[in-house]
Amino acid sequence: MSDIALKLRRFAETGRSLDRVWVTIVAILLALAVVVPAQLPGSLVFTGQQLASVAPFLLLSVMIAAWAGATGADSLIARAFSGHPVKMVLMASAFGALSPFCSCGVIPLIAALLSMGVPLAPVMAFWLASPVIDPAMFMLTVGTIGMEFAVGKLLAAIALGLIGGFATLWLTRLGFLTEPLREGIGNGGCGGGKMRSPKSPVWRFWHDPDRTDRFRRDAIKTTLFLGKWLALAFLLESLMVTYIPAETVSAAVGGDGVLPVLIATLVGVPAYLNGYAALPLVGGLIGQGMQAGAGMAFLVAGGVSSLPAAIAVFALVKKPVFALYLAYALIGSFAVGLVFQIVH
Repeated sequence: MSDIALKLRRFAETGRSLDRVWVTIVAILLALAVVVPAQLPGSLVFTGQQLASVAPFLLLSVMIAAWAGATGADSLIARAFSGHPVKMVLMASAFGALSPFCSCGVIPLIAALLSMGVPLAPVMAFWLASPVIDPAMFMLTVGTIGMEFAVGKLLAAIALGLIGGFATLWLTRLGFLTEPLREGIGNGGCGGGKMRSPKSPVWRFWHDPDRTDRFRRDAIKTTLFLGKWLALAFLLESLMVTYIPAETVSAAVGGDGVLPVLIATLVGVPAYLNGYAALPLVGGLIGQGMQAGAGMAFLVAGGVSSLPAAIAVFALVKKPVFALYLAYALIGSFAVGLVFQIVH
């Protein structure tokens, strides 16, 4: 009996160690093979062709991310949180939109900033801008949707950070939100070290064996991470194009009115999977009739306030700050979607 229990325990541990994205991809392919075998070859060909088309942008984004980690360029973010509050908000918005931090480092970094006494306004600006886009995502947005959309997303991230940052600065000067962190929150994991002891970047990192090794490790890790999400996204897009009529998409989020942008903003929160996976899906929806402003609202709202991100924020800050964060995310995403639709 003990042998059976041990085997079951090992099986459970193996299951937990499996990557859920790859498991999902395999499960979808197996389901297609059983339920609609005629669709399987088409989905595989579509996914392969789309991956090949974005391969140059994927390679460039991987190199950017690995370079940032190897040189220590991400430590430059510390300079955005010193000086006059207005300057701090401006710098934090720009650095947030351009920062190459990994997703696991954003929440601990925010905890580190707040616990070290950095004002909430620039932290909020960085918090709102950072999840929307980064250098790697910018290049993949160019490859999947287009340069105009990528630039619009970058400007939307900065605008969202500025709006949230200056609104928070006004509220704090009125005496609100003086203690944003929940009780017992520490000072921040892997992101906190960059704030406590920022170091100058080493641009010629290849002269340092440790940094060269980190570049190689980060490049492999980022390639696998982006590759699996893009593969899942393109696989889902192949099914979406096949089974969701273009007229259905056009009726829900097409046209030139305000309603499609509002729907995309509200749907973006629960439906958002991952910033990289969302890009091909939105590109496919735009090809089927989704208006560009609705696509922008979906990506911005989902990036800032997706369910995993919202849960992490809720665990980190007090309820008024969390409510303010959600309000900025939804109202700001709706606004940038409308603006993008007008100027597009």
